[in-house]
Amino acid sequence: MKLFFVIALSCVMGVAYAATYSDKWDNINVDEILESQRLLRGYVDCLMDKGRCTADGKALKETLPDALEHECSKCTEKQKTGADKVVRHLVNKRPELWKELSTKYDPNNIYQQRYKDKIEAVKN
Repeated sequence: MKLFFVIALSCVMGVAYAATYSDKWDNINVDEILESQRLLRGYVDCLMDKGRCTADGKALKETLPDALEHECSKCTEKQKTGADKVVRHLVNKRPELWKELSTKYDPNNIYQQRYKDKIEAVKN
């Protein structure tokens, strides 16, 4: 589940049917999003169907389920790094958002079990 969100944020990147996700958004400033309550909430609201989605948000929303299911196998290295950063931030600093997203995207804890070691490493 570690890959969960920035596959989601950093990985807002592309078409789920390609060999790899588009690197079009690889240079997105993940830190800027994580530091901004407004920006982060906007992405979360988009993912949760609670608000409007930007083009980036729509791409993320379309890509996230595939990335989770296939262990981010289509992610670029930059997207994987970004995903790690987002998960670390959500688990350690915004657990309420982590729970909200986990409830929707992993209601049966399939991915959290699959990525348990990585999530635990993030908590430490």
